Amino acid sequence: EDPLKPQPLKLPALYPSLPFLLLLLSLFSSSFAAFVGSFNLPSIQARQVNKPLTSLKMSGGRVVLWFRNDLRLTDNVLIAEASKRFLASNSALSVLPVYCFDPRFFAQSQYGPRKTGVLRAKFLLESVADLKKRLQGVGSDLLVLSGKPEVIIPRLMQSGEDTTVLAQEEVTDEELRVDRAVKRAIAPLGGKLHLLWGHTLFHRDDLPYRQGLTDMPDVFTPFKEACERKSKVRKCFPYPVKGNLGVVPEDAKKLDEGLPSLESLGFSAQEVEGAAKPDPRSVLQFVGGESAGLDRIQHYIWKQDCLKDYFETRNGMIGADYSSKFSAWLAHGCISPRFIYEEVQRYESQRVKNKSTYWLIFELIWRDFFRYICMKHGNEVFKIGGIAHRSWKWEGEGEAFQRWVDGETGQPLVDANMRELKYTGFMSNRGRQNVASFLTQNLNVDWRLGAAYFEETLLDHDVTANWGNWMFAAGLSGGRINKFNILKQSKDYDEDGEYCRLWCPELRNVPVVKVHSPWQMSEKEQLDCNVKIVSYSELRDKMSANVQLYPKPVSEKNPGRYFDDGQPGRVPSRRQAEVGKRWDKTADRWMGKKNRSSNSKRQDYMDSHM
Repeated sequence: EDPLKPQPLKLPALYPSLPFLLLLLSLFSSSFAAFVGSFNLPSIQARQVNKPLTSLKMSGGRVVLWFRNDLRLTDNVLIAEASKRFLASNSALSVLPVYCFDPRFFAQSQYGPRKTGVLRAKFLLESVADLKKRLQGVGSDLLVLSGKPEVIIPRLMQSGEDTTVLAQEEVTDEELRVDRAVKRAIAPLGGKLHLLWGHTLFHRDDLPYRQGLTDMPDVFTPFKEACERKSKVRKCFPYPVKGNLGVVPEDAKKLDEGLPSLESLGFSAQEVEGAAKPDPRSVLQFVGGESAGLDRIQHYIWKQDCLKDYFETRNGMIGADYSSKFSAWLAHGCISPRFIYEEVQRYESQRVKNKSTYWLIFELIWRDFFRYICMKHGNEVFKIGGIAHRSWKWEGEGEAFQRWVDGETGQPLVDANMRELKYTGFMSNRGRQNVASFLTQNLNVDWRLGAAYFEETLLDHDVTANWGNWMFAAGLSGGRINKFNILKQSKDYDEDGEYCRLWCPELRNVPVVKVHSPWQMSEKEQLDCNVKIVSYSELRDKMSANVQLYPKPVSEKNPGRYFDDGQPGRVPSRRQAEVGKRWDKTADRWMGKKNRSSNSKRQDYMDSHM
């Protein structure tokens, strides 16, 4: 049965008469509404309601709730389905929530970096710990185990007992391979894997496209407009009522291994020590878990009332509240896009409805777009030619890529953003667009190296949003190719150089007229600012110990591409035209004015991290 379809509530004969119940309910509802209304700040917890659940003819058996990147109780289709089955079995069903720390997702990727870095691993551990605590709060528990799910989940099954494994459906290859492995492992034991859709704002079945998404456009704007016209956002699932998931059996509890340490996940003592000391320059001290995610929503939308100004402030780079910062909790499933949508609707009805409130929903639709692009195109998203199948030749790992990773390109805006990412796991939307453009369009480095590095370091890494965004940044979506003028962007979005100086302290004494282009300083100016602009080799050798060192700009590549036939200059005319329109380094002039056109679609292609 469809878990989203409302079902009738069947009352046993021992219940009081229905009119009497309705009378009590009306009295309680009015009193409760008055109580809630007495507060100035709407509480997001007030919407935890008991919703009628369907009845299934079941008795006994087990349901394994396999959590992955859906680490929440609020608006969780798995929780709703498990509760429904438990109540339908007259409490005879055993519900076993489980999280598996799969070693494959902490191993080295084929591109070099780990698939999960230490900062995101810490956030994940906090999220799993919070999920366990919240499950215990409703009378259940979470079994935390380390190992491959296809090995662990069969251990939770009992011979002769029907077992259904519930999990949220994924769309990308590595996750799908794990799904297939679990399905094969439990089949001989009589187990079944039941996958449910739950990651998106718009449900897959409500999209205005054919099954398989063959008619879905590969461009965002028509996708957004079609969804807004023809699709509706489904209501959130209720927070589980205490007891509706039953009690985890004692035989299963004995298998619980508890949270692993960061060291046991493969991180060095130095990495663990660094993760334990948050950088004071970080925009936010991120803490994983549904509780922290709900607190962030309460803070940003209601307490600080930031939502009304979101559109105007979202391109900032310093501070906690220039943007929502919901992305890390969304990526781990600690909060759902539908819950944010309902909070925005409530804000619009109680405070204000404007372009800013719409724009937050706009960002959620971007997240949907990339997930459905990955669903439509599969592994093409991860191939070097992208979904456009373009045969450009890229540079591999080398000095240029390493300088980009280390934040030593000699371009202050790029370096500041890359250092912020390295030390905090976060980077602003504006920063992501610029560093991705610089790596792919200026340095001609294989975009997949950038995507893999982001996968390791980002707190808010979501496989579909990250790899989809990088493919678009590399110009491999089949649409417009965007190349950012880094110097102009730096002057536009960090007008006084405060951000560049924050993360590049070598430049702390450089005046605003040169902080965006320190290579233009004379030797006397460098001396006055106690900084020396040096070659990369000299920077590596640390030859000048008595003065701050900052590198000269890395050598940039020709914006053209060499095709596989080896003939230089064969660049598609549209690409050449687009690059020409957006890039004229010598003609760039700083007039002291900000260029933040609200009509520019170009600036928003990488917005889905919020």
